[in-house]
Amino acid sequence: MDTTTFSLRTGRAFSCTDLTDRIDGWLAGRGDGLCNVFAPHATAGIALMETGSGTEADLETVVDRLLPRDDGVWVHRHGSPGHGADHVLPALVSSSMTVPVLGGRLALGTWQSVVLVDPNRDNAERTVRLSFLGG
Repeated sequence: MDTTTFSLRTGRAFSCTDLTDRIDGWLAGRGDGLCNVFAPHATAGIALMETGSGTEADLETVVDRLLPRDDGVWVHRHGSPGHGADHVLPALVSSSMTVPVLGGRLALGTWQSVVLVDPNRDNAERTVRLSFLGG
């Protein structure tokens, strides 16, 4: 199994960062297998979704409705207002996913992209771990 990590800066507001090209760049020349994408964070997750059509804003709206930033809702209260919501996100958006790889590229559907979903305003530095298991 091959593995690597990379860091990225997501900012100080809700972020939905497309990782697809970066992952495909790392997979180039590796053939067929499986790629696991993992975000080792308690307040971010990995999702498979369409990007560039307004879906990122729709996702932010849904996350804000499901996990309001109102501090009166959360028992967990350290960090910025509503930070408890950030800690609940990985129960809804998994911290990892495994995607088939064909010919050194993610075998995604036409409109699918792998994204890092990060609502956390307290930590803009993120790490993503990629693992490839050849078949």
